[in-house]
Amino acid sequence: MTELPLDAYYDLTQVGEVAVSPSGDRVAFTATEYDQSEDESVTSLFVVPRDGSRDPHRLSRASDAGSPAWSPDGERLAFTAAREEDDARRVGWQDRATDENADEADEADAEETNGEDAAEPENADDEPKSQVWVFDLALGGDARQVTDREEGVSEFDWGPEGDRLVVAARDPTDEESDYLDQVRDGGPVETTRMQHKLDGVGWTDDVTTYLFVVDAETGEEIRLEDGYGGGAQQDLSGMNPHWGEAGRIAFTAYRGEDPDDTSARDVYTIRPEADAEAVRQTDGTLSCAGPRWRSDGTLGFVASVPDNWCLPTQVYVGEPGKEQPAGDPGAADAEGAGSFASITEDLDRTVARGGGVHWVDGAVYTLIADHSRTRLVRADPAEKAVDRVFEAQGNLRAVSALDVSADGSTAAFVLSHPGEGADVYAVDVADLDDAPAAEPHHPADDPEGFPEEPGSITRLSGVNDDLIAEFSMPEVERVEWESDGWDLDGVLYHDPDVDPEAGDHPLAVAIHGGPISYDEPVFSFAHAALTSRGYLVFRPNYRGGSSRGREFAETLRGQWGTVEVADVVAGARSLVERGWADGDRIFGYGFSYGGITQGFIVTQEPDLFAAAAPEHGIYDLRSAFGTDDSHNWMEAEYGLPWENPEAIDASSAILDAGNIDTPVLITAGGQDWRCPPSQSEQFYMAAQKAGVDAKLIVYPEEHHNVGDPDRAIHRLEAVTEWYETHDPATESDPESDEE
Repeated sequence: MTELPLDAYYDLTQVGEVAVSPSGDRVAFTATEYDQSEDESVTSLFVVPRDGSRDPHRLSRASDAGSPAWSPDGERLAFTAAREEDDARRVGWQDRATDENADEADEADAEETNGEDAAEPENADDEPKSQVWVFDLALGGDARQVTDREEGVSEFDWGPEGDRLVVAARDPTDEESDYLDQVRDGGPVETTRMQHKLDGVGWTDDVTTYLFVVDAETGEEIRLEDGYGGGAQQDLSGMNPHWGEAGRIAFTAYRGEDPDDTSARDVYTIRPEADAEAVRQTDGTLSCAGPRWRSDGTLGFVASVPDNWCLPTQVYVGEPGKEQPAGDPGAADAEGAGSFASITEDLDRTVARGGGVHWVDGAVYTLIADHSRTRLVRADPAEKAVDRVFEAQGNLRAVSALDVSADGSTAAFVLSHPGEGADVYAVDVADLDDAPAAEPHHPADDPEGFPEEPGSITRLSGVNDDLIAEFSMPEVERVEWESDGWDLDGVLYHDPDVDPEAGDHPLAVAIHGGPISYDEPVFSFAHAALTSRGYLVFRPNYRGGSSRGREFAETLRGQWGTVEVADVVAGARSLVERGWADGDRIFGYGFSYGGITQGFIVTQEPDLFAAAAPEHGIYDLRSAFGTDDSHNWMEAEYGLPWENPEAIDASSAILDAGNIDTPVLITAGGQDWRCPPSQSEQFYMAAQKAGVDAKLIVYPEEHHNVGDPDRAIHRLEAVTEWYETHDPATESDPESDEE
């Protein structure tokens, strides 16, 4: 067994988004690689033939590419990127003066060029903003810049004729621009917003995001005056614009009273005209996302219930109300003008992260979370039927990043397997429906994990083949146990040279975040790093997760630190009882709610872990209120701190910190506004006061994520060192190691 060197992280490639060309003959995808010399991630855009007849071709080389989208004719590929300004926009006269002002302009230019005190152009040193760029794949050459927005572009979609785009972009007033410059220069932050910060965004402001219609050739634009966004999560959720074949644009926003005091988002539609009025299609009771038109004008979207995130996110389909002529006083204020109904309600399963609405012949394909798996389903609104499809996925592969070609012929997605990597695959849509499964597929029904694949499935990439060939990657199996009368399941990873049944292995219990989430077999560098060092890695699917319906999720609602603790502890001990794991060498790690759960475990079950590594967690719900970006979610689950203090205190691990007897390595992001670093500081101080071995690591510029590659590597170095230092089987003295 050869250890995977942690600096091999720089050799890792991670596939992101996929986009199938309209005729299904090509697939575009993004892939993130790591630049060791600059210590940064680089996301590039690739294109590959659907038949796999050649390797993927790298289109972009010097940008963070995202959101690839094919033009309707399939000849152009648009994407967003923060690249240096297009050369075509830098040369020649950019803003020629009128005849009467030409002399004055020439004098000003001469002064600026020759004067000793000539000022630098405003924002000259600023990093480039994300804009829309387009590759012409028929003519070739580099990408052409289409937009040039001051604050960049966040989203876009092609118009049905391919001659225009709709883009979403922040559009500050002059006064707002002055304020933004003030903040960027280190000036004071001023806010009256309730949603005063967002993770990954920072301090919020009052700048409005609008939709613009942009000429795809000239870049000329018009602003849709009534096509604007709003809502607490606007800067994270986006407006999701989609331009239908009939010429209408669907988007999401929230414009009700106190927009920062709810997670609701409505679907709106608008025509691509400057003075067009938007029509609200939904009634303010849902949090809507990803609207997608069908060719006949039917509209579909996914939506959740804002005040209970345990309820499954569902697919809604219906007929939108019509826009009225501009100037109609009732048009902009129409409430719930459309008629929509859920077509997945009877499943009692949530639409998975990365799921959406993909129309094929009147039916919708989407991804759902189904018994610890991301599954593909086909929902037919006319027949009121939902079928689980693509049995060829198997039990030991995860599927994500689904896209379907406009002609309905080809589907592309990412399939992830712990030992084989995560890569782009394509398959004929007709083959997805072979032998659909009408009932939930339990993992135990498919112990081998690999059913027969249809002949049309093609692997289009092998981005980590060299890494996998050189180093040992994990094998994986599903495991089950019982907790409080529930039959639960999890995923167990181990090195191919390690037989779990041989017994007495060190066990790393890796706890998923959320808690509205779940674990399934995936390709993971962190898993391989641990298994190659002899650990079994156990990922338990505890109650409160999202893949087994409403009841399973709601057992944890408003009572953190209860059923999930029982389930994780029972799962770890079941592996000890089987003789697979050494009960004295159980270690913990986990991010976000995985960190929160570890806080509960080390205060309630202090004898379970030999050492724990809670990461980016919350340990005191009272003090988290108002310092994080999650006030709406927390209020929906617990109420306000002064309304329900007993339940909030019961769900705060720090109040039981005197019970800690486990060495804890606590990590935080210095700019994490989902689980603020002050939470980790409090728990660290409590552990110190409890007299246990404790260490705090704060990554100053990190949000609620694992950022640049050096941080990802440092995290793994710190965790593995912490385990080794506190492993009862290790002979070294921790104090001598510190010296």
